[in-house]
Amino acid sequence: MPASPAPPTPENEPGAAKDVDFVLSRGWSLRRRVLPQHTDHAGVMWHGAYVAWLEEARVEALAAVGLAYSDLAARGLELPVVSLAIDYRQALRHGDRVEIRSQALPRRGVKFPWRSLLLDGAGGVAAEARVELVAVAMEGPGRPPRLLRRLPEDLERAVAALVAGPVQ
Repeated sequence: MPASPAPPTPENEPGAAKDVDFVLSRGWSLRRRVLPQHTDHAGVMWHGAYVAWLEEARVEALAAVGLAYSDLAARGLELPVVSLAIDYRQALRHGDRVEIRSQALPRRGVKFPWRSLLLDGAGGVAAEARVELVAVAMEGPGRPPRLLRRLPEDLERAVAALVAGPVQ
């Protein structure tokens, strides 16, 4: 009986290697150092710190295309995470330099997908993350947020610029 194909994973899904190459060559970049507050008692970067850095990378990329997240929030707009997956490949430790390379991917319906790589000081992939966001309008105290299917013009332009990647 022939072996069944392996289930899709980040490594064997169609286009995975191409996507990683694209993020490496065209992704938005944020550099950080692992500090004591990012680690557990053994000096290994705590999993929750990865999530904070991923958000910081997205917020900084948005600012780089001319739209501050704080301005969106002041208008009652938010971009909450609705899906998050992180594949850890090697430990990051206290003192390590890290580069977060992120790429906004084309919208899928109401979702804004991002793919990020956390690279160690030698350029090796320490972790790979996939995040999906949606845009919502905050309707006021006690009321649920309203999902935005159509974006304000400035956010639509910013998303297009994020997908295009930084000017090389």
